[in-house]
Formats: sequence, structure tokens, C-alpha cells
Amino acid sequence: MPDVAVTPSEHFNTVLYTGDGNASRTISGAGFAPDLLWGKIRSTTNNHFWFDTLRGANRLISNDQGAEADYSTWFSTLTSDGFTTGTTNANSMNQNNVTFVAWFWKANGSGSANTAGDINSTVSVNTDAGFSIVSYAATGSNATVGHGLSKVPEMIIIKNRTIQTNWPIYHHKNTSAPETDYIKLDTTAATADNATFWNDTAPTSSVFTIGTDGDVNQSGSNMIAYCFHSVDGYSKVGSYTGNGNADGTFIYTGFRPAYVLIKRSNSAGQGSPIFDSARNEFNVTTKRLNSNDNVAEVTTDGNIDLLSNGFKARNTDGSVNTSGGIYIYLAFAETPFKNSNAR
Repeated sequence: MPDVAVTPSEHFNTVLYTGDGNASRTISGAGFAPDLLWGKIRSTTNNHFWFDTLRGANRLISNDQGAEADYSTWFSTLTSDGFTTGTTNANSMNQNNVTFVAWFWKANGSGSANTAGDINSTVSVNTDAGFSIVSYAATGSNATVGHGLSKVPEMIIIKNRTIQTNWPIYHHKNTSAPETDYIKLDTTAATADNATFWNDTAPTSSVFTIGTDGDVNQSGSNMIAYCFHSVDGYSKVGSYTGNGNADGTFIYTGFRPAYVLIKRSNSAGQGSPIFDSARNEFNVTTKRLNSNDNVAEVTTDGNIDLLSNGFKARNTDGSVNTSGGIYIYLAFAETPFKNSNAR
């Protein structure tokens, strides 16, 4: 098998930690200077937290529609190997005796100007890993926005930073015509057809297109977008169909996954589970968190196997493997298939 150009641990990593209640604690172990932190308390009910290098200490919550808010008392800064917490401990990112998970992605620091689209943007981009963070000011009119990647983004997550809105997703495997449809990260709703999201226009290697909907382009609002495309041996943006069997569908990714986010697209009512190899050290993986709710880590719903070259559904739960269910996913590697061993 060919060598892989991207070393996964240099671009994505998961860190587990237990809060100790101290102020200004440094959480390390990412292995690189991260530009996106997505975290969640595991042991109790609490919201997700998103911070990135373009927005600083302003928190977004993927299970909530609220605008970003200053959480500098919880979060201080991203560091060369993780992040530093703020000065408030109760119910914060270092709450005493509470377990946490932090997922880190590398982009390219504080970003640079991009003028490729109708709307000028600021982008922090990691072209090798197929990931960019894009900040832009919405106009309310159909427009294009430069994303900074060298290839077409296959998944785009957008959030209005200024007002209360949903988290719409563009995904290239969502339907047979993904440019006409959207799905929401923060809800259990199914895919919907609405031209005002992507203006019925697929992304290109330089820009993505937005319509007039306030979730992506509310006039006067500041927006943030997270763009991904697949990279052989490191990441995969794909889809699969469930078989409704405990011996579930196998999904080939070309690597042993470190992280898998799954979302059912053709039916409403299902959570969007996140599995990772740090919280699940052996198969079957049973520890999951949902991107769309604030619930503590559960082990009673759908589960999967993380294999040397992909993942496999291991029960009939509707969130991962209903017969005929269409599922979209985003996965990142622990080890490329060429170098991976069975778990």
C-alpha cells in the first residue's frame, strides 16, 4: 500500500482528563498547536463547548442554537499542546472530579484574508489535512465565500455567531443532490430541501455558496464555518445504508478510526453519536456522546466496532443501523490501514 502523506496524530487528537477544580489549569496532550477544540463533560449533563483560533474565548454550543458568548472565565487560550482553562471552576471546563473529553483539530493559527468569494473571509486552513475554519460577515444576499482549501469541501458546518440559529450542515453524501439539501447538527431533524441554504450550488475547490437563510447568511451577522474534505489514510466524509442486523453494515474508511460522528439523514428522531478510540479502548465500542444533546456519556444505545480499516455497526439502534436508514459520517484516523493492527 502507498505511504500516507498525513500523520494523523499531527492533525487530530483526543484528550481525556478529569477536572481538579483549580484555576488556570493547562490541559495538554494534543501533540500539536490546535485551532479547533470541541469538548464535552462525560460524567454529568452539560453542554458541548466549541472554541477556535478565529473566535478566541467565545463559546459556541453544538447542542444549542444560542449565539456565541464570552466564556473567558472558563477558557483562557489554545496552547502549543492543548488549552488553558479560565478562573471559574464551578460547572466549568475544570470542574472538580468531573470527566471530560476534548477533541482537537489543527488548522493554521489566527488565519489570513481570503478574497476568492463575493464575501471576503478570514481563513485558518490546513490544506494537507483537508480542514479549514472560515469567518465571514453575512450580507443576506446570495453569495460565495472562500474556504482556503485546495480541494472541494465535502462537509461544511456553519453557525451564526451573532444571533440564535441552528447549525446547518452541507454534506456531499447527504442525498443524490446535496447542494439542494441541508441537515442540522444541533437537532434530530431529517434532511430537508431548501434552496435558501446553498443556493442550489455545490462547493468548488475555492468557494462555497450560501443563500439567504439566516442560519448561513443573516445580514449583519458574523458567521463561522468548519470545512472538511477526505484525505486518504487520515479522514473520510462518507455515507452508508443500515442493514437492521446486529451483524451490521461495514464501512471502509482506509484507516483505523480514532473518531466517528454519525448522523441519520433520511429520518428524524435519532441522536447523532460520537465514538472515539480514547474513550473506547476495545470493541465493541459502547461509550457515546451525542452532538445534539447535553446528556452525559451513555453506553446503552447504538454501538460500533472500530476496525483496522473502517468501522462496523453492531446492533439495530436507529442512530447507527436501521434497515434502509441512510447515515452520513465524518471520521478521522488513529492509524492508516497500511500501518494499523486489529484492536
